[in-house]
Amino acid sequence: MPELTIHIGGRGFEVSCQDGEQSYLQSAAKMLDDEAQVLSDQIGRMPEARMLLMAGLLLADKTAAVEDRIKIVEAELAERESELADLRAAPAPEPERIEVPVIPPQVTDTLAELAARAESMAAEVEEKLAK
Repeated sequence: MPELTIHIGGRGFEVSCQDGEQSYLQSAAKMLDDEAQVLSDQIGRMPEARMLLMAGLLLADKTAAVEDRIKIVEAELAERESELADLRAAPAPEPERIEVPVIPPQVTDTLAELAARAESMAAEVEEKLAK
């Protein structure tokens, strides 16, 4: 079982941990030391037990705030997942119906016939004017 010396509030502490957990222990000790440093800067020198208690309480307060925020985010996520499930389960919307007017063939035939007559009349007029 590895033994480490961690420093909290300028004081060294010998601690043991499971093999492979050294980095986690050092990370936790760093967080506790950061809180102890804030206390030391604000209050000054204090007994070791009080410093550790206060630093631990500050960390616990931060942890509680994070846990509260996690609960809120998890509730929002559950709500969004429920909405998504409802949307996936809902039937597909009806396609929008768009009506495109279709011109009957008789109309195009009639227009072509009118155009031919107009061209014929224009040709006759040109012919008469040319004489």
